[in-house]
Amino acid sequence: MDLPFVPLQQFQDFLLCLARVIALVAAIPAFAGSQIAGRIKIGLAVMTSLLLFPAMAPYTPKVAFTLTGFGLLIVNEVLVGVMIGLVTQMVFAAISFGGTVIGYQMGFAAANIFDPQTTQQLSLMSQFVNILALLAFLALDIHHFFFRAIVESYTLLPPGYLDFSQGAVQELMRLASHMFVLGVKFSAPILALLLITNLVLGILARVFPQLNVFMLSFPLNIGIAFLVISLTLGGTFSVLRREFDTMGENILNILHLLK
Repeated sequence: MDLPFVPLQQFQDFLLCLARVIALVAAIPAFAGSQIAGRIKIGLAVMTSLLLFPAMAPYTPKVAFTLTGFGLLIVNEVLVGVMIGLVTQMVFAAISFGGTVIGYQMGFAAANIFDPQTTQQLSLMSQFVNILALLAFLALDIHHFFFRAIVESYTLLPPGYLDFSQGAVQELMRLASHMFVLGVKFSAPILALLLITNLVLGILARVFPQLNVFMLSFPLNIGIAFLVISLTLGGTFSVLRREFDTMGENILNILHLLK
């Protein structure tokens, strides 16, 4: 049975490709969130699928699908796209975590702003470092890697049922634990200097009881934090580049473990 002007097998191949692509496009940090209209995401996913699915057709199973079986394949394709995007989102979550810790130590605990990517209230410093990470993500052309990952994902993991017994879940848990380590590394230089600053202010408060340490600490902590951020900006981008480079290896490991 064929659809008008389109063979049924070709239409099924397109839907399988579209399911993986649209999940991946929705998970890319540059396109995630409500600041990008849903029509733009869908249009980009459809155009990418139209260009890719002829090359992906040899990797799709050539069987007559039942409605239930085809629905399960669609769900599996969406899961593959989401898991690839989740690996990237963990890097940005680590940066956001480090920025939140820095903001609390600077005295910005109550300074929250609306984040259009997550549609939530985030710390001011968390949003600031998120924008820096997103600029580095775009400047290094990492978003181009995701479109290459779509093609490579079909050669490594053709459409079919996923196998979660090979350690894919454990690998995701390892990456999640690394997320907290990365957040601590990102915030460690600033936290160390702020700790020394608070120690010095504590000593001054005991030596000069008339000194208003509480009012002095706010501008001092903010100034020192921004000074350290500006001095360590090159190192921060080096860390981000290393994490973005290893992100590709992590995605390939996930695909191998899902075979």
